[in-house]
Amino acid sequence: MNFELKTLDLASAALQSGDLLIVLVADKQPKTSDALSTLIAHAQKNGDFEAKTGKLLAMYAVPAIEARHLLLLGIGDGSPQSVRKALAAVSGPLTREGIERAAVVSAQPLADASLHALVQCLADSAYLYRTTKPSAKALTLHSVVLGAPNAAELQQTFDVAQATAQGVAFAREWANRPANYSTPKMLADAAESLAEAHKRIKCKIHKPEDVAKLGMGAFIAVAQGSKEPLRFIELHYHGADKDSQPVVLVGKGITFDTGGISIKPAGDMDEMKYDMGGAASVLGTFRALAELKPEINVVGLIPACENMPDGAAVKPGDVVTSMSGQTIEILNTDAEGRLVLCDALTYAERFSPSAVVDIATLTGACVIALGAQRSGLFSNNDALAQALQAAGEQAQDTCWRMPLDDEYAEGLKTNFADVANVGGRPAGAITAAKFLQRFVGNMAWAHLDIAGTAWRSGAKKGATGRPVGLLLQYLLDSAHAAAPAEQAKTVKPAKASKLDKAVAEPKPGKAAVNVDGADKADAQ
Repeated sequence: MNFELKTLDLASAALQSGDLLIVLVADKQPKTSDALSTLIAHAQKNGDFEAKTGKLLAMYAVPAIEARHLLLLGIGDGSPQSVRKALAAVSGPLTREGIERAAVVSAQPLADASLHALVQCLADSAYLYRTTKPSAKALTLHSVVLGAPNAAELQQTFDVAQATAQGVAFAREWANRPANYSTPKMLADAAESLAEAHKRIKCKIHKPEDVAKLGMGAFIAVAQGSKEPLRFIELHYHGADKDSQPVVLVGKGITFDTGGISIKPAGDMDEMKYDMGGAASVLGTFRALAELKPEINVVGLIPACENMPDGAAVKPGDVVTSMSGQTIEILNTDAEGRLVLCDALTYAERFSPSAVVDIATLTGACVIALGAQRSGLFSNNDALAQALQAAGEQAQDTCWRMPLDDEYAEGLKTNFADVANVGGRPAGAITAAKFLQRFVGNMAWAHLDIAGTAWRSGAKKGATGRPVGLLLQYLLDSAHAAAPAEQAKTVKPAKASKLDKAVAEPKPGKAAVNVDGADKADAQ
């Protein structure tokens, strides 16, 4: 979908041609004498409409209004939360057949966060998964004008919101694909396509023999039960001086998780295609970086494989040697995410990063602790944790910091290796994070457990694309903090690329890159 930001008041909005005009009406609506304002005032006076969040009044062929359909939409106090709630009520009219061009206009100035929420909600409404469902009718809506009196002040936020929407859509698409359309090789192909389409991104793919040479015994152990060969994906975004320390993002890429020999229950196991939600978020973040071109270096690492119960699969009680040299007793093969991540975290040290953030659909325990609202945040560095939490609040992709007291690691002790891969049911999300912490050395590190936030179940089942918004905002904040004041400048989105065209026309059965999460039972 194409977005355009315009400076509009209600008088000029009435002249905006198109199929649908949505007017956002807040509690404190400016009182003017134009046709739209008069219409709103009459509707409110007669009790036909109120500005309460989510309230609607639909009209057709209104005199003095150029658009065919007019929709008044209450947004209450105009906060980001109210905008999100209100926009959820108009997904039907927006996606109706015959609506090709729409405009969404606010009579009062919009806050940056509210505009960001508006773009995200509209993009979410327009997303349609079609890779393995070609019969799904494509939306006719292709362009949306966003109007506000203070549009000129919102340009930078608008650019970031657009890039975020593209990154989120990219992540959603790859996470939504079934495992036979999102194999480790296909994920690697997606990463290579990103690099081919955007010159600031470089890609290196490590195959099984390369991973073996690196000594990634924990990663190999998880992959050995599958006929799909593993891939270790290494992405580089070059936006700053080559000597500038990068931020490293590590995304768990289990493209399907049966649990291995510690096999999962059959119910809802199809949702284990989302266990590569962390990998998808890294790909989506790189997609957004390519649009905004911030002055920062970023490395993306994705250990991608399947966890299957083949005769060659690792068994409970087996001991493997990680890339760090630490031995691991695998007590539960369904706690595999931490095994692929630990080797990737060791590999990350070679880049001397300013910070390392791993993203994983890691534990059902985190879902119990935080539900689907906030991702779990664990960190050995207060400044990094605060920066990530602030970025999440700003991007409306929130997280919550959890403890990492040393006492939580007691349950990981074993008589037969340096560490066990599970520590029992109590505090399962924390013991998983304590396991990962053993492999980060002195690096500033954070772990995001997105098991509760990467996808939705039920009637609206599908990937959310989180935490692309959080990660992108953190990277933009980091780039801004590192840049001299005189060099600070507004980021601008890139023009449409060949990649965007490939995204628009996916071919079933192919690894075409589309724009557009977890092991909820992965650990005790």
